Amino acid sequence: MSLVRDPESRYQPRPMAGEELKRTISARVLPGVQTPAQYLGGERNMVRKDHGSVRGKLCLAFPDLYTIGMSHHGLQVLYALMNAREDWACERCFAPAVDMEERMRRERLPWYGLESFTPLSCYDVLGFSLQYEICSVNILTMLDLGGIPLRGDDRTLADPLVIAGGPCAQNPEPLAPFIDVFITGDGEPSLPAVCDRWLEVRDAIIASEGRREGEAGRRQRADALLELAKSFSYAYVPRFYEPEYRDGRFVALNRTRPDAPESIHPCVINDLESIPLPTRPLVPFVECVHDRIAIEIMRGCPWQCRFCQSTVIKRPLRIRSVETIVRAAEESYRATGFNEISILSLSSSDYPHFEELVRRLKEVFGPRGVNISVPSLRVNEQLRTLAELVGNDRRSSLTLAPEVARDDMREQIRKKIKNEDLYEGCRTAFRNDFQSVKLYFMCGLPGERPADLEGIVEMAETISRIGKEETGRYARVTASVSNFVPKAHTPYQWNGMQRREYFHWAHDYLRSRRRLKSVTIKCHPVETSLLEGVISRGDRRVADAIELAWRRGARLDSWREHFDAQRWWQALADVGIDIETVLHRPWGLEERLPWDHLHIKYGRDYLAKEQQRSVVQLDAMSAAGRGSSAGAVDPATS
Repeated sequence: MSLVRDPESRYQPRPMAGEELKRTISARVLPGVQTPAQYLGGERNMVRKDHGSVRGKLCLAFPDLYTIGMSHHGLQVLYALMNAREDWACERCFAPAVDMEERMRRERLPWYGLESFTPLSCYDVLGFSLQYEICSVNILTMLDLGGIPLRGDDRTLADPLVIAGGPCAQNPEPLAPFIDVFITGDGEPSLPAVCDRWLEVRDAIIASEGRREGEAGRRQRADALLELAKSFSYAYVPRFYEPEYRDGRFVALNRTRPDAPESIHPCVINDLESIPLPTRPLVPFVECVHDRIAIEIMRGCPWQCRFCQSTVIKRPLRIRSVETIVRAAEESYRATGFNEISILSLSSSDYPHFEELVRRLKEVFGPRGVNISVPSLRVNEQLRTLAELVGNDRRSSLTLAPEVARDDMREQIRKKIKNEDLYEGCRTAFRNDFQSVKLYFMCGLPGERPADLEGIVEMAETISRIGKEETGRYARVTASVSNFVPKAHTPYQWNGMQRREYFHWAHDYLRSRRRLKSVTIKCHPVETSLLEGVISRGDRRVADAIELAWRRGARLDSWREHFDAQRWWQALADVGIDIETVLHRPWGLEERLPWDHLHIKYGRDYLAKEQQRSVVQLDAMSAAGRGSSAGAVDPATS
């Protein structure tokens, strides 16, 4: 079944903007929706500029609810960066909740930016942050409700440039028809450069030819996009590339224009210290996932875990100085009044001046009653003293990510941690008034055995018992278990994903091994993980399924109360997607992957070597466990 599209039947909102739109929404829409404050703007530190006094208008679009998007540090960074320029106005929008979308459509009103209530169709650039594959349908909601054609091929120069970046842009193909330009790598240098260049090429074409409509207008837009593609090595414009398939399998991505770049390379900041931190972050009106000051102390990770996409795409390792971090924290505190400061990186405790930084922050903010949180702790010998260093009266939970519980599996995934360090770190935490521990694990990794699953429960219960030894009562321990998805640009990208039968068996197995009531086992929903795998590993054909699911009502599917798995599986089947091929069948090292045109710092050869090393280690694990209960699980018989 092919997806039938009629560009002329798209949502046509009434022409309304600014104060008139705000009054109409306030009077006719907001009284009937939940949490109306998230749709009003006007927060502390919001920047509103006169559009008549700026050269360009950018709207940063986060395709999830306000409570999630306002907690995202990257949005705050880019918002501050672009608004620091006098010639650009940078505004925000988030995905509407279902009740808000329904009322907006009933009144035929356009989706808008929070700062000025400008319809999305009236911005020069609309920039999406792609953080989670399941949010794909929210992009379509925002485009359509904003009065922008869903598909890039249907747009003219009268429409905004639609760009996207973030981790999900590492495989851009499932969203390729909807996005004009994908930006890879660091956003601070690339976003302003792309915005400026778009105005230059667009305005030059309009000055030369006039702004045209129909086929001529679409040709003008293609000419402008080609100039962007040629201007930046990190800008991928999918309309100039055509996927090739053979026997239902992706085999190549061919250029349709010889002057389009053959490959894409990420934008990389060499000196992170030179990039200013946001010191007047927006303060939300409603409670968000994270209500705190966030300070990025380091970008990249010194480790090379084989399952982790972020450690690969965020290379090289770059740091900020202690003075810069403390100064930014002080300025942010004065501008917001938040009572918590979170120091962020992929592995914060690997920051080379970590102890000095934490002591300085506690000296400055301890007397003010401001908590210092470290959400990404490395499990190493430093953890033995870390709880004492960062602990205080208000911090009651320690969060750690051991990922797996057995030493040989850790060697296979290349996460070099020791259980003894983890246990001693927890012991110190309990001595310093920490009351609970949250552990993050994965199941479904290559070569996983029943012993690895048993180890998860054993580790959680051991920590709970350590809590009893130190405090007299069993500590609350939560083991949060996610389902492993082999991601693009990791050594495991060639692996297939485990089937639903295996994950259901593994979850039941974990729960059956629990003995202590103080330990909770939480497993991520299987169907959501499988869909994440399809979108993160699929090729451009998946786009039709995304659109079809959206047209059939898919909205906010990252929220459990909205997710309808059957709607997705039916949409994928109806557009001819073979789930077995996309999700479960491994790729050969010699095969072309849908994302191979995007390069990373160490390249495909490095990933292939790491994959081959992991296979050798898997063979050794299998040989060691042959004939015992530690042997690998066969999902077909589980």
